[in-house]
Amino acid sequence: METIIENQQVRTAKKLKKMFGHIDYRNPPELCPVRDVLALASDKWSILIILYLGYFPVLRFNKLKKYVYGISNRVLSERLKMLENDGYLVRKMYPEVPIRVEYSLSDFGKKYVEKLIQLTEWMQLNSPKVLQNKEKFQIK
Repeated sequence: METIIENQQVRTAKKLKKMFGHIDYRNPPELCPVRDVLALASDKWSILIILYLGYFPVLRFNKLKKYVYGISNRVLSERLKMLENDGYLVRKMYPEVPIRVEYSLSDFGKKYVEKLIQLTEWMQLNSPKVLQNKEKFQIK
């Protein structure tokens, strides 16, 4: 069992070295894939929007607003535009009166949902440990 864990740690260390080993921190790169690609798609509202669109293949603005509890119209509108511009979702507008707009995930967005699900499962599995640690270090 110990060997499996050690092998996983070695693989993880190699992946991190591949990602960050070439960076000169005295002269940081202007473009950082981790920061630039995930910055938008990893904020709390965008993650919820993407997850709901993963569950419901097509949603309109008001349904999304209903599911993403607590988000304002302005923030939802901004996030939808940014997610569309970054390729996570597709916006389809119908020439009707009133205009009907539907949102769905792009193929890229669907692949991202798969990774979010893995992360979400890990968080659900480990949330008791995180809560336990929070309580342990909470100032009384």
